[in-house]
Parts: sequence; C-alpha cells; structure tokens
Amino acid sequence: MGSILETVMLICFGFSWPLNVIKAYKAQTAKGTSLPFILLIITGYIAGISAKIINGQFNYVLIAYFINLAIVSLNICVYLRNVSLDKKRMQGAEV
Repeated sequence: MGSILETVMLICFGFSWPLNVIKAYKAQTAKGTSLPFILLIITGYIAGISAKIINGQFNYVLIAYFINLAIVSLNICVYLRNVSLDKKRMQGAEV
C-alpha cells in the first residue's frame, strides 16, 4: 500500500512539472523562476532514488522517480534559455 501511495504522490508531482516547463518556455523569461528551488527538487528526487536503490526496492515507483527527475531537469534547460533571452533583451534595451 505504501508503494501505491508513493506512486500517486509522484504522479501528481509528475503532472505538474511538464506544465511548469511549458509555462516557463512560453513566458520566455527567467523572472519568477528560482534555480535554487529547482535544484532542491532535483536533490530530493535523487535522494528518493538513492533510498530505493540502497533499500533494494527496485519496483515501478523507481520509474516514476526517474521520469520526474528528467522532467525537472528539463526545467533547468528552459531556465538557462530564458536567462539568455533576458540578457539579450536587456542588451537591446541599453542600445
């Protein structure tokens, strides 16, 4: 039962991260996005994956952790892109 509940939690989080990536991509700005927050979430997923591996719990829940980790990591790529776009806009405004 614990694995089922953990999977439900991960699925709920998992559905929110792609929406966050799409929203940030469309916004084309890093304003309102916190890199430390994204890194904290990634650290949490890595800790969860590590705990599963250390405890030998190789089950379907581990797949959900890896999928969420990949999607949150994509958030970093979008963040870096948006920081670059913000810098270009600032340079254009200074001219």
